[in-house]
Amino acid sequence: MILKISQHKILVLLVLIITVSCSKQEKNEEGIVKINKNGIPVMQPLQEPLPLLSTDFINDKKYSISKYFEKTWSEKNDNVSFLVAKNGQIIYENYMGFANKSTEEKITKDTPLHIASVSKVLTATAILMLIDAKKIQLNQKVTTLINNFPYPDITIQTLLNHRSGMRNYAYFTYENNNWDKKKLLTNEDIIKVMVEKGISLETKTDTHFSYCNTNYAVLALIIEKSTGLKYPKAMKEMIFDPLGMTNTFVCDFEKDSHNIVPSYKGNNVEIATDYLDGIYGDKNIYSTPRDILKFDTARYAPFFLNPELLKKVYQGYSYESKGLKNYGLGIRMIEFEKGEPFYFHNGWWHGNTSTLITLRKEKVTMVVLSNKFTKKTYQTKKLSSLFGDYPFKLNDGTDE
Repeated sequence: MILKISQHKILVLLVLIITVSCSKQEKNEEGIVKINKNGIPVMQPLQEPLPLLSTDFINDKKYSISKYFEKTWSEKNDNVSFLVAKNGQIIYENYMGFANKSTEEKITKDTPLHIASVSKVLTATAILMLIDAKKIQLNQKVTTLINNFPYPDITIQTLLNHRSGMRNYAYFTYENNNWDKKKLLTNEDIIKVMVEKGISLETKTDTHFSYCNTNYAVLALIIEKSTGLKYPKAMKEMIFDPLGMTNTFVCDFEKDSHNIVPSYKGNNVEIATDYLDGIYGDKNIYSTPRDILKFDTARYAPFFLNPELLKKVYQGYSYESKGLKNYGLGIRMIEFEKGEPFYFHNGWWHGNTSTLITLRKEKVTMVVLSNKFTKKTYQTKKLSSLFGDYPFKLNDGTDE
């Protein structure tokens, strides 16, 4: 009798746990989207770790990567955060140079650097999560979400894959006194200038690929509209906090401008900020390689996105002209005639350069950040040949 009562209590307890758990989740057609108390989808870390790497594998790759790093980042005045990992496990990392030259503060594993256009990968991820949770739709017209948006044919998809045809806000706000350069430009101001100054499209929507920061500045506004939160808070709730990205934040320029890590020209001259530094979505996320690794690894979680939507992320959309380069939904790619597609995103803003390489088949993540202008950041792709069938030469000494 005692045994039966215990089993009954256990069964009741399990039902209660399941009920409480399900109340915080919404089912989609392929899996489960986790929803927080504010009704917003949140990213989930992997529940089960990827397979452990063998000691021999780690030592073999670590030797080659360390030699590459020593050869490439050999100058004493280089500033860099550098990490290579597989299956979420760090194989090699190195941090060197100054976060702030005037105070002699050094770059460490916990130093947030401006990740420039790698921010687009995170912005796209938040949008994709909102699509998966059915808060918005991939082919939804932007005019249904943003009041007075002047381009009727632009959809969320054409923003994500850079086929909207819009002009770059950095150009049309600078030209013809369209904006007072003494005033900080905001994402909302971009729309205002478009409308008031009658800014025309550069090309007809969905006819050409044209990489344009305006696309992701508008996507940030869509995140705000869909969540009811400002972009910095939405990103914190949806991605940063759930994944434990404790050294990652969106810069609120008016509050953070005196606390963020400065950037430098190649000759170590500090670069001044300007009126464009308040725009987010296309840039303005500060992070570390370790935090970005947490983010990239979480994108392998079984219920990150439903399979149909995930497939759309990693396919090309622009084949008007022949070439290997293409763009998915928030990710660059090179589609070789042979071998695996190469997925990555580079960034450059002021003196900050960045790269995120995500080898999907091999589950390899490479992150390199620098707050001193250099093209060395972009050479990191050469390391891909250590892990899979990618036609990059590791020791040819050239800057591809």
